[in-house]
Amino acid sequence: MKQRNIPRHIGIIMDGNGRWAEMRGLPRFEGHKRGVERVREVIEAVTGIGVEALSLYAFSIENWMRPEEEVSVIMELLESTLQREFINFMREGIRFKIIGNRERLPEHIRGLIELAEKETAGNRNLVFQCALSYGGRDEIIRAVRKAMAQRTAPEAVTEEYLAGLLDTAGVPDPDLIIRTSGEQRLSNFLLWQSAYSEFYFTSTLWPDFTKEELLEAVHEYQSRSRRFGRVDSSRNLLAENPFGLPGA
Repeated sequence: MKQRNIPRHIGIIMDGNGRWAEMRGLPRFEGHKRGVERVREVIEAVTGIGVEALSLYAFSIENWMRPEEEVSVIMELLESTLQREFINFMREGIRFKIIGNRERLPEHIRGLIELAEKETAGNRNLVFQCALSYGGRDEIIRAVRKAMAQRTAPEAVTEEYLAGLLDTAGVPDPDLIIRTSGEQRLSNFLLWQSAYSEFYFTSTLWPDFTKEELLEAVHEYQSRSRRFGRVDSSRNLLAENPFGLPGA
């Protein structure tokens, strides 16, 4: 793995747990349990190559519409995983935080999250953001409401100001977003933050996603040219884009 051009922030849409279980004739919650095991492997992989932030899409705000039994299992897995991983977070210098709308989370889980966030706040090796009860549109709406509550003057609302009101304030935007299971969409994940992200889609279901495939995604990212809308003077843009279309 080349140590240059390592993405500062990687976001992962962990998709395919249910399908993984169904393909094996297992109940869906078995897929979620297997998926949790992959989280530890991914955390170890990104810290090993020097990534600064990792955001995992664990439970969308739309997922509350899933069967009550499945939601209950996911909440139990979250609770047990957080309790188990807390020691690892402290030992490995990982700062843990939740992004998302916490109002619908069970009270005891909110308390556990707040404790973990407080205790790991000083850790500096990796920011681990777990997107829980999260939706990108909901996040933006909540940020706008904060601005309105602060009676912010319209001319004071800049990109930097609004970004500071988002759940991810203080964390760099994701350079690379990975989605497993073959789907090729954001599904309401980090809509504001992903404006210039690179994307890597794989047909691998999340419970089968390995450290090796993560490194493959990073390697592909390293081969891409990110211009953020700027002109690359080393290329003949007139020949490549004779009509001057934006984003070419």
